[in-house]
Amino acid sequence: MNQPAATLFGQSAEAIVGKSFAEVASLVDETDRHSLGDPVRTAFTTGNRVSAGKRAVLVPANGAAERSVEISVSPLRPEGGDIAGVVVVLHDTSELRGLTRQMTYQASHDALTGLVNRREFERRLQEALDSGRAGDVTHALAYLDLDRFKVVNDTCGHTAGDNMLREVATLIRDAVRDSDTVGRIGGDEFALLLVGCPLEKARQIADDVVSSVGDYRFVWKDKIFNIGVSVGLVEIGRDGGTLEDIMSSADSACYVAKKQGGVHVHVYSAREEATARHRGEIHWLQKLQGALRDNKFELYFQPIVHARAGAVHGPALEVFVRLEGDNGLPAEPPTQFIRAAERYRLMPLVDRWVVQAVLSALGRGGLKLPAGRSLAINIAGQTLGDAEFLEFVVDCFDHTGAAPADICFEVTESSVVANLDHARRFIEVLHGMGCEFALDDFGSGLSSFANLKTLPMDYLKIDGSFIRNLAADSVNQAMVAAMIELSRSLNFRVVAEQVEDQSSLDALKKMGIDFVQGFIIARPQPLSILPVPL
Repeated sequence: MNQPAATLFGQSAEAIVGKSFAEVASLVDETDRHSLGDPVRTAFTTGNRVSAGKRAVLVPANGAAERSVEISVSPLRPEGGDIAGVVVVLHDTSELRGLTRQMTYQASHDALTGLVNRREFERRLQEALDSGRAGDVTHALAYLDLDRFKVVNDTCGHTAGDNMLREVATLIRDAVRDSDTVGRIGGDEFALLLVGCPLEKARQIADDVVSSVGDYRFVWKDKIFNIGVSVGLVEIGRDGGTLEDIMSSADSACYVAKKQGGVHVHVYSAREEATARHRGEIHWLQKLQGALRDNKFELYFQPIVHARAGAVHGPALEVFVRLEGDNGLPAEPPTQFIRAAERYRLMPLVDRWVVQAVLSALGRGGLKLPAGRSLAINIAGQTLGDAEFLEFVVDCFDHTGAAPADICFEVTESSVVANLDHARRFIEVLHGMGCEFALDDFGSGLSSFANLKTLPMDYLKIDGSFIRNLAADSVNQAMVAAMIELSRSLNFRVVAEQVEDQSSLDALKKMGIDFVQGFIIARPQPLSILPVPL
């Protein structure tokens, strides 16, 4: 709205009208005189209309809240005469400025949690990188990934998940300093920008966040959930690299923290990155990305055979994935690229490729199995932690027409324990559809078996370290015998893997093992040469 000069700075009309600039200026304090003085002086001097435009001033009115205004000043002169004064018009822009401020806030903050969003966080991070390169101060970046968050969404729905995210955001914000920036940069991923914070102090703050989230319990109706958080820390200094480099380093450190059960905070080390490059993981990362893009994987199989009379049903083959060789070279076994696939979180994509390829082959009749036998597919720990993988598998069964009874999924002890909630749902849903499950590498983590015995498993696969030199190693013999006995009490069938010599095979048969697999039976072969005698 327009407001007459008679109310300028709370002065009456009589106090202002007809006054010179000097006289008007004497009625306002020093701050107001500075804000108003230049345009009034310019109007008097030049005889032209002057608009202060964006040079807004705040005008207190009778002790009320301050108002945001824009001013324009026009010279006042009789026709043909000298300037006799000025007309000052004040335009109230409070509402417009408030709307602008609100829009600016919405553009830079996450609507759900009120934290800064990814765009704003990266803007502030770039400022920190710039100051770090100048050597003025050291900062730290923390990348946070919630553990077991998807369980809340899967169990209680997205409304519950949103409520939990809001509460966790408050917990994180309360655990850091007022000067720190907390951002939500993904679904259940957060980041901290710790400005002017040495790495040792940053580690303390990260531990405080881990402790706060670990002690938190989310209550929704009649259910109580506890979650956790994994944190990757990276120092920002003179050699901070690009914004993408820093974010990638923090994400990589977070992944290491998540993978190392019980270690919730991991500090990124440039030496680790150098070691990774030395191992050629960057090379394998590029090859994996190309293989996923161009469908350059191959399926191999290894037979699993009966070891005793009366064993009829069970897995007939275990499927492995290999990378197509370059320029006619043999396909690359998973031992060559598995480290890079895990480090860069590509295993869920690789596993999806395998599941899609195998189920498509079964569905169109290109792959046939003996009656009562199944095909075993390995599922990585990262994949078990992917809450969307279950839905993907169910969709694959629907679209391909493959029978769930033809598939046996193999999961390791360690991966199930690390992703127990996701793994339980994955196993229970697909087992209910008719799929079978094998607990792979059994024996490498017996202390965790208490958590696993309640899962609907069908087979235990004894870890190959217990099978090697079995005929001559009395300790391994005792361990294998105990595992077989334990399996019988739980009504599980037992598979021995990595059986590589006849004496070990004979010893296993005497112990009553159900199935065997290894070089003594057959080496992995391309799936394209099926069928084979089983």
